[in-house]
Amino acid sequence: MRYMAFDRPVLRSTPGLSFWRLLGSGRGTSMSLGADLRRWALFAVWREERALEEFLKSSPVAARWRREARESWQVRLTPLTSRGRWGGVEPFGPGIGGTPGPDPGGPVAVLTRASIRPSRLVPFYRSVPGVDRLLREQDGCLASVGVGEWPLARQATFSLWRDAGAVRDFAYRGHAHRGVVGRTRAENWYSEELFARFVPYGSEGTWNGADPLA
Repeated sequence: MRYMAFDRPVLRSTPGLSFWRLLGSGRGTSMSLGADLRRWALFAVWREERALEEFLKSSPVAARWRREARESWQVRLTPLTSRGRWGGVEPFGPGIGGTPGPDPGGPVAVLTRASIRPSRLVPFYRSVPGVDRLLREQDGCLASVGVGEWPLARQATFSLWRDAGAVRDFAYRGHAHRGVVGRTRAENWYSEELFARFVPYGSEGTWNGADPLA
């Protein structure tokens, strides 16, 4: 965790890395107040697969992570849909729209990210336990973690699902989740948000002792 500040300049100069965020993690399955200081994540968008391979092979950042981590897991994703912005930009370019295409079949990854308005922090975090509980109850949720750029105000959830149907069940049939989504829009909780879905096409390592996509 102590290297996160020092890794940023190296990542900025990494060839082929078009968008990235170093993220701390929470203790729950979704966005939460508690922080896990031992666990962090890198979300990265690469211009080509070869640039990623070179980073993993020769970057001092990747080497240090391998050397010091007690456990690590990585997944490669192809974006299906993306709606919104992150830091004022569309991470995957303008060609990835927000309208779902045909069901890809098989596992799906979901990223939800938001900048929470200061005046809406209290209602936002009061809503988190219900969504966190609903996530833990979903049979189709393979794994989920809350991550963030800044404490409290810039938060995200990354989750893996059995299939697109499991994502729809959670999004539209879960009362807690539907209620929160309705309030975020009616009460204007976010100054910026992003919702994206992906197809995982490769994973390596373990997450809490197992590869959730194995």
